[in-house]
Amino acid sequence: MPVATMLLDVRGVTKRYGGLVANSNISFQVGYGELVGIIGPNGAGKSTLFDLVTGFQPADEGQVLLEGESVTRLRPDEISRRGVARTFQKLKPFTQMTVVENVMVGAFQKTTVPARARREAMEALDRVGLADKAEAHARVLSTGQRKRLELARALATQPRLLLLDEVTGGVDQRSIPALVDLVRRLHGEGASLIVIEHNMSVIMGISQRIVALNLGEVIADGPPAVVGRDPRVVEAYLGQAYVA
Repeated sequence: MPVATMLLDVRGVTKRYGGLVANSNISFQVGYGELVGIIGPNGAGKSTLFDLVTGFQPADEGQVLLEGESVTRLRPDEISRRGVARTFQKLKPFTQMTVVENVMVGAFQKTTVPARARREAMEALDRVGLADKAEAHARVLSTGQRKRLELARALATQPRLLLLDEVTGGVDQRSIPALVDLVRRLHGEGASLIVIEHNMSVIMGISQRIVALNLGEVIADGPPAVVGRDPRVVEAYLGQAYVA
């Protein structure tokens, strides 16, 4: 069997909800160690695409390949064990559990030993700067801290590919630079990432490549500077003021 040259290969995936087509024949790839940004207006199909890649929803057509092997019909836990993790735009921590217990939920994807799960959870919390909150209940965390908790839980699964959905969404402006630095650091450590982000200065600044969606379709795929001036992207999402 030939060695896969791409970590992720999305081939013509389509998702329909009755007469609504959320994703239509979407294809793109993510290389090893690459950071790919996903942009587009609300309703463009960005989070649905994450659902299809991670198994939370089945694709009606097309394939998702991880290192050359199809994961299209696998359950989310099976895809997670193969090395794909994600965060969610809507934060839903287990508020009655401590921060470290929340992250142990992710660690249990790879181990059944509580002591090891706790150790790996603490390592993940340290990576995101939340180790000092380990014994606090998740309900007391700020939005920015909950974003870090969500990220730590994903990291505890030991992913090869990490999907981040609106990592700076809903966070106060003072907290954004530290979150951006965290994403850059994870990428610098060798992580492969796909990032959905509405903050254009953030996504254009951290991405090596941008995939732009509109009405469920890919309308551009390329370097940030090129995609940011693509007439289709400007018309559908960015506007002339951004180009100016």
